Amino acid sequence: MNKNILILSASPRKGGNSDQLCDAFLRGATEAGHAVEKIRLAEQSINYCTGCCSCIGNPGACVQADDMNDILGKMRSADILVFATPVYFRAMNGQMKTFIDRTCPIYTMLGNKEVYFIIAAAGGSLPVESTVASFRTFTGCLSNIKERGVISVTGLWEPGVKGTRVMDEAFTAGKNA
Repeated sequence: MNKNILILSASPRKGGNSDQLCDAFLRGATEAGHAVEKIRLAEQSINYCTGCCSCIGNPGACVQADDMNDILGKMRSADILVFATPVYFRAMNGQMKTFIDRTCPIYTMLGNKEVYFIIAAAGGSLPVESTVASFRTFTGCLSNIKERGVISVTGLWEPGVKGTRVMDEAFTAGKNA
């Protein structure tokens, strides 16, 4: 069965390590016949959540006029969500955190999804583990989420993931999604 996959890349660097892993996942998923879209959060206009709580009384949409409402609709339609981020100080970067905060209008509507986490860290396994824990804190607020995999690379300060085992791992995860 073909699935609708939405890849959310928080890399501020086009072609950065987490972004390259997203592309490998996309190639595998496309080759398998899935409908795949990748959104680079750095190329979107996404404001911070203001805490106005308008979405509590009107679930499904945010009052802010930015790119987030379109993305929220795509998230609701997706069967699989792929969250990708570089690690900054043992956590997801600011783009991803801002994005997650802005899912408030639909988080109760994001049930029955499969998720993958793609993480690129310059340090060792501890930054990956703490970032995965943060992602799991978010997905723990959703209902009936099935975590399908964590794809991570460590030890790279500069883009250098191309041609590595983890690129194959991302491609295979996309192909098997």
